[in-house]
Amino acid sequence: MKIILADDHALFRGGFSVLFQQLEGVAEILEAGNLEGAMALASHNPDAELMLLDINMPGMNGSSSIEQIAVAHPQLPLIVISSDETVKSVKNAIEAGASGYIPKSSSPEVMQHAIRLVLSGGVYLPPQMMMAEMPEVDETPVGNALERLSDRQMQVLRLLIGGMTTKQICRELGLSEGTIKTHTTAIFRTLGVGNRVEASNAARRLGFT
Repeated sequence: MKIILADDHALFRGGFSVLFQQLEGVAEILEAGNLEGAMALASHNPDAELMLLDINMPGMNGSSSIEQIAVAHPQLPLIVISSDETVKSVKNAIEAGASGYIPKSSSPEVMQHAIRLVLSGGVYLPPQMMMAEMPEVDETPVGNALERLSDRQMQVLRLLIGGMTTKQICRELGLSEGTIKTHTTAIFRTLGVGNRVEASNAARRLGFT
């Protein structure tokens, strides 16, 4: 297994490398201290299976840098590691193309679970994000459902209605499959539906064109 670890704190990189070797066994950890170095490692190592990225290291410009990496390397799952645990930061990272978000305060067991989930094709969200995303169907008028979708979710919804498959949407938007699945799940939950057909019908009833 080859993993890119990008963080500007050498002590954290060293500690995480040791931790990962203990948890996962044999792995090659490629280290970078800034965005430029992370991008170079991704370009020179197309067989890398995962990138772990500190969103606050030199060269980073928030979620736009995450989207830059996701577009340049759509085959490479990306997990953000950060001391910023706000729901807004997590949401912005996932919408930009990250497949997971691990707060630096997480336990080794949580980090292991998150990494394994993303490597298996899933998306990891910290517990506080999951709680914040719980639907409040009884309190929110259905007519406002479309207004609660993000711009990225509206893009995904439009392509879903157009009949595109998940893989086709990935190519169209330059995002990972895990990210598209996350957006699709959020769309279904917001519209109160269980599949694409129901989502299409609900969106049209609400005036989506």
